[in-house]
Amino acid sequence: MKKYFLAVCLVCMISAVSAQDNRIDKIRSDAPALAPYGQYNIGVTTLTFVHRDQLDIVKQKPGQPVPRYDRPLTCEVWYPAQLAAGQQASGEYKNVVIRDPAVTVSLYGKAVRDAAPNRSGAPYPLVIISHGYPGNRFLLSHLGENLASKGYVVVSIDHTDSTYSDQASFVSTLYNRSLDQLFVLQSMADLNIQDKGTGLAGVINADLTALIGYSMGGYGVINTLGGGLSAAIVSNPTFSPDKILSARQAGTPEYLATLDPRIKAGIAIAPWGMNYGFWDAEGLKGLKTPLFFMAGSKDATAGYSPGSHTIFELAVNADRYFLTFENGSHNAAAPMPAPKEVLTKDSPASKVATHYLDAVWDTVRMNNIAQHFATAFLAKYLKADPDADSWLNLVENGAAGKWSVDSAGQPKSDHTYWKGFANNTAVGLKLEHAKP
Repeated sequence: MKKYFLAVCLVCMISAVSAQDNRIDKIRSDAPALAPYGQYNIGVTTLTFVHRDQLDIVKQKPGQPVPRYDRPLTCEVWYPAQLAAGQQASGEYKNVVIRDPAVTVSLYGKAVRDAAPNRSGAPYPLVIISHGYPGNRFLLSHLGENLASKGYVVVSIDHTDSTYSDQASFVSTLYNRSLDQLFVLQSMADLNIQDKGTGLAGVINADLTALIGYSMGGYGVINTLGGGLSAAIVSNPTFSPDKILSARQAGTPEYLATLDPRIKAGIAIAPWGMNYGFWDAEGLKGLKTPLFFMAGSKDATAGYSPGSHTIFELAVNADRYFLTFENGSHNAAAPMPAPKEVLTKDSPASKVATHYLDAVWDTVRMNNIAQHFATAFLAKYLKADPDADSWLNLVENGAAGKWSVDSAGQPKSDHTYWKGFANNTAVGLKLEHAKP
């Protein structure tokens, strides 16, 4: 009996440890003040929207009419939830495909599947998350959960032809990324009126929407918010066969008609495209929506300067911020912590570990910093929080701030260290702010 009891205890211990693996809700002890989860419990549901009669870019053939199809978009939706008595604020995302499509994993967080919405603060502003190429709707799931706990409805898109499971023509991603974002915005607005069994009617305020995009998702954010593509890239047969991208070209009536005033803010993390000439100075003048950029200074994929920082410099008509992770790579700030399945050197999936990791920065540390600044930025532009600026108006170089507090830990008059950051924890970070 004693051996049996010990065996049962061992199994329980192993299960408990296993349940802590692949968590997306980690908050480090040195996380800045706004990084932790908010006041709301979180519900999550999976929805599929179908964009009817779209161009099928994958089947496009030179010189021939582009065939059309109904384009499906699977989305994960997080929202403030009302849990039942005794219900635990935890959940599992099962059979999640990672960068190696042959490997699936389970992720663990705080969201409860199909929980009842909490209507006490409804309707909540809408946040749309757009992954990279390839990626999927779970790549920024840590941010999705975190923001939902702070009073947002968050929808993260699986972009067809651009996920780990169905990666196809890159031109499809270039053409469809902004169209997907806009369609999901309208679909969520429609869902708020007629919930179609989701229970989300009356919960979503699509008139206060923000876009968050990483890499190709960031490319979409820039293009969706007014950064029309350059004439040179539209005429480039590699990226725009038969000038298919003309629909997204700066200054054209077709493109300008798609700009949606319901989008009040954008967060572009390592936005791809500037280093390949997708925008020029004139086209980026069309950006007028407030933007928050995040990127690593050693980003070899999207570039930094030239690259994402150049977009920041040329977006002269937008109120904009740029957070730099010094010596960070293309993975700075955005991807979730690497699943344990890719971290073992002899694992078949270990070759994809670099998709999640950074050589200098700890992933959870970067996630926490991103959660902190996303919270402040969205509070300013979606919730008109009068205190938001105090978290954003900082000395440019984190290491240059002066730590000066009294014996009770209260800031003195000469204290200039980044608000919400403990002493010496803003090292390696730079936050720039430019106004129109």
